[in-house]
Amino acid sequence: MEAEKYKSVEIVQKCPQSSVFHLYLNSPSRLNALSRDFFTEFPRALASLDQNPNVNVIVLAGAGNHFCSGLDLNTLSSITQETKSSDRGRSGERLRREIKSLQAAVTALEWCRKPVIAAICGACIGGGVDIATACDVRYCTKDAFFSVKEVDLGITADLGTLQRLPGIVGYGNAVELALTGRRFSGAEAKQMGLVSRLFASKEDLEEGVKLVAEGIAAKSPLAVTGTKAVLLRSRDLTPDQGLDYVATWNSSMLLSDDLNEGISAFTQKRKAKFAKL
Repeated sequence: MEAEKYKSVEIVQKCPQSSVFHLYLNSPSRLNALSRDFFTEFPRALASLDQNPNVNVIVLAGAGNHFCSGLDLNTLSSITQETKSSDRGRSGERLRREIKSLQAAVTALEWCRKPVIAAICGACIGGGVDIATACDVRYCTKDAFFSVKEVDLGITADLGTLQRLPGIVGYGNAVELALTGRRFSGAEAKQMGLVSRLFASKEDLEEGVKLVAEGIAAKSPLAVTGTKAVLLRSRDLTPDQGLDYVATWNSSMLLSDDLNEGISAFTQKRKAKFAKL
């Protein structure tokens, strides 16, 4: 079956034998601004990768020299026009449904069982920050720059940054960045914990992310997807509730062929070989 073709994103398997797949925001001439096509195609692309048993890890990057310059202003204008109504209540209800649809496209990163690593270079602005904060791991180059830009456009950010950023960089840092809309560097992003590691160049970033992604991809897919699911669920739970959740999770997932293979490989001092998920 031929792979689906997209206008705004592209799926690339760089090495035929690798279970690491790359998903590119693919509008480099517009600095990967988020179009209407993106919001329908991005969750479809993620779902296809999630359901593909050959995929263990997804690397998300921007085609060209930038990660994402935010929401395309033409997209914003079309949403405004399409939700207009002479009835204020109906107009508001339509706009709310549209916003929820856009939110779902970004949250698809969390719904995807496979871990998603963001490889950020150049601009990561507005909607780009929404996307980055929904990824599981983030790395960037030293020349990357970020901005929670919505406030400068008269918008309250509504695609996830205000909900996810405080848990990543701390509430105080998130408030300051969201209210000022100021530009901050890759080095500051690393200092605040928005990214886990800083690389000197795009080439170094790609090589570093490849090593991390291949390392994760070689691990038990049951353990990796379970770790992501439990971490995300525990974010909204008390420690006791989180412990209860993972106990329930492992009561159904722990006793597996992956566990047997992991223990055998460890005792025999060999590389483990896990079945596809």
